[in-house]
Amino acid sequence: MDAPGPLGQVEVFQALRQLHMTIFSQSISPCGKFLAAGNNYGQIAIFSLSAALSSEAKEESKKPVVTFQAHDGAVYSMTSTDRHLLSAGDGEVKAWLWADILKKGCKELWRRQPPYRTSLEVPEINALLLVPKENALILAGGDCQLHTMDLETGTFTRALRGHTDYIHCLALRERSPEVLSGGEDGAVRLWDLRTAKEVQTIEVYKHEECSRPQNGRWIGCLATDSDWMVCGGGPALTLWHLRSSTPTTVFPMWAPQRHVTFYQDLILSAGQGPCANHWQLSGELKAQVPSSSPGLLSLSLNQQPAAPECKVLTAAGNSCRVDVFTNLGYRAFSLSF
Repeated sequence: MDAPGPLGQVEVFQALRQLHMTIFSQSISPCGKFLAAGNNYGQIAIFSLSAALSSEAKEESKKPVVTFQAHDGAVYSMTSTDRHLLSAGDGEVKAWLWADILKKGCKELWRRQPPYRTSLEVPEINALLLVPKENALILAGGDCQLHTMDLETGTFTRALRGHTDYIHCLALRERSPEVLSGGEDGAVRLWDLRTAKEVQTIEVYKHEECSRPQNGRWIGCLATDSDWMVCGGGPALTLWHLRSSTPTTVFPMWAPQRHVTFYQDLILSAGQGPCANHWQLSGELKAQVPSSSPGLLSLSLNQQPAAPECKVLTAAGNSCRVDVFTNLGYRAFSLSF
């Protein structure tokens, strides 16, 4: 049998890359009509939600309108301001202008690296969180710290220290303003942004009803809604009353969860296993919606008021596909990297 020629080798290589692709992060454009997805190869793909959702959509409409190399390693986290797409990988965060991206001019606007303890340290940045009232960005990840960056000047203003292992996730309590962080040490820590002090610690794995020693103590996802928090990972997915540090609902889900969000009167979660889960606050599983990925790492709800026709839930993870749910109950189609 003949060996594949140069063209065939390229096709084989591309097929293998797709087979081993993981999509870690997603972000909706400020206009609500586009979705950015970041993978383990450092690429960001931009999909046109409006084209894919159109009644005249073809297979080509579900492919990226542009793909560009953003980082050398994986794109672990992304978020969008009203003008910029911010992406983070190993050790640094980069900014791209959405207006340029959509003209297919994917030129890096700036890059910043938090002040690490040594110049040799290149920890992954697992989470980005915008604090709109302060025009600030919070970064957290492998160096066990939360770094606050002033988006106007690009300077890092403070580092919040308390975690003893790397941080997986962040969530904002806007009214306070306070930030929640969860990580490998099994703790959810609550930080007051005005004083830069830790004001509350919940060590989830120490509560018997949440503890699952066989899965570890790590916190892989969290979300907050006023006085309530939901978090999961090694310990069970659990709803907490923050003021009293009390677990009120333990959700009956064995598989570790990697993403969770509040949506209307539901909690949406995803993680190990090929489903997006819809929970009632009481703990009842309302729906399990199959996805095309064997495991999910991120959910994104497009609630941009500028594009009500693009109001969708998207889910991505251990696959080259991003599933699109036009109503929460079923997968309409998949976008493909």
